[in-house]
Amino acid sequence: MPNDKVLPRNQSLPLFNPHVADFICEIEASKVPPIDAQAEDWFLEARAMEDPEIFVEDRDYKKIVDLTRQAAERLHWKAMLNLASLYVEGRDPLYGNEEAVQLVEKAMRLGIPAAYDRMGTYYANGTGVNGDTTRAYAFWQKAAVMGNPHAMAFLGEKLRAGTDGAISGYWANIPVAVKMMACALSQGYGPAAFNLHYLYAIPRAANGDEIGDRTPATKQRALNVLHEGVKFGCAECASALAIEFGSPFDLADMLAPYVDKARGERYAVLNRELGFNPNARFPNLDKVLPLPPADLPPWNGDRDTLLHAAMGVRPPPAVPKPSASSLLQEPYFLAADYALRPAGLHSDAPTAPFSAYWQPAAEQGLTEPARLLRKGEAFRHFSVVDAAGNSLYGPVTWEQCLTIRHNHGAVEPRAVHGLLREVERPEPWLSCAGGEACPVSGVWQPWVAADHPLQAIVNQYWRQAWLTQGAPFPQPRRDWLLDLPEDVVTWHLIDASILDLG
Repeated sequence: MPNDKVLPRNQSLPLFNPHVADFICEIEASKVPPIDAQAEDWFLEARAMEDPEIFVEDRDYKKIVDLTRQAAERLHWKAMLNLASLYVEGRDPLYGNEEAVQLVEKAMRLGIPAAYDRMGTYYANGTGVNGDTTRAYAFWQKAAVMGNPHAMAFLGEKLRAGTDGAISGYWANIPVAVKMMACALSQGYGPAAFNLHYLYAIPRAANGDEIGDRTPATKQRALNVLHEGVKFGCAECASALAIEFGSPFDLADMLAPYVDKARGERYAVLNRELGFNPNARFPNLDKVLPLPPADLPPWNGDRDTLLHAAMGVRPPPAVPKPSASSLLQEPYFLAADYALRPAGLHSDAPTAPFSAYWQPAAEQGLTEPARLLRKGEAFRHFSVVDAAGNSLYGPVTWEQCLTIRHNHGAVEPRAVHGLLREVERPEPWLSCAGGEACPVSGVWQPWVAADHPLQAIVNQYWRQAWLTQGAPFPQPRRDWLLDLPEDVVTWHLIDASILDLG
């Protein structure tokens, strides 16, 4: 049993084992607390204010910190870790490294894999803790086993050496390296693709020894993974493909099937954009830059035309109608954009354990609507009837309510402002099951039910795909490496506009 008195930063962890026999791919999105929709909006607003287009000295960091803190108070796990980074960067004069470590520890207590990865980084850099590389690797190993893609990509890269110590700090465990990097990529972590492509290009034994030459099949697999990496924001992948197609180092051993300077130029444009804005993603890359043997669409040479065509899209968001809660006064007020859903988390404490909407749990005979309570704010007492029929006045059990979008389940992928291009909703609205053939060329968005454990990794704009009529829809197990039956995924056409890059 874990010792609750031991701070998470000081917990005992197994030492990093570079020669572990196997690695099981876990998905981080299925391990984290559900995200409150209103907190997500605050988080995205804060992220938009750190747009690379805005000079650092012109950013309103007070508002960025305030918005991020609001989201973190609702246990938005990404906001919690971003807030820790803001503390370390000195963006809030009242908080520093120690408060950042405490915030990461809070996330660790919630079982968030990325928090273990962050604690590893703190030990590696001596941020708020005594520097300790051994402990850093132990935390990174824990994070990877739990499902964090960043830790998987980092450790996987460290395990791809030919022999232990051939390069200082590298080990030979090719099978596990491949599994780690492939699992990271399956979660949309683009940088994992760059090192993975080396392992796909040339077959290797477990100790890293080459056991064969590059073949057309291995070259194609390496090209495919680099191309996927570009979609997921890997600048190194875009640079590698710009070289492979535009000016390969070795014509006799190039990955690309032939020199194609036009393709190389387009990858170079993408590389420059990703170097400037690492947050950019290009899920619809195949619309403007498909791999051979597909023909290359014409392009007028304008940078923005290429980038806009490859980026994610979304239909205009639905305008919510006023709800009963949106007409109430605080603390019962809830903006019309949101509805409430019981989260299943109960509290018998005298005060709210964290900021959220709370309502008396069911089966207590109370009809009190949910109310917004800040962390530490006292729960109200009520008069209730016990099992014997006696009326008692006192505390009751409270249940947390998550805010959810008041859009009746509309297919509306969300992202930081500037990362999505708004398009008209196509008419008619077409939806297809995963096993069908694509009926219309266009951008298709996969979607699963809101309560599906993998919805946070499927219902994302970076999962979009540009498909031509008659093409098969991506298969989650084969193409995404996710243990997800294709029949639970529905594909929705969200952009059928005519391709015009001239």
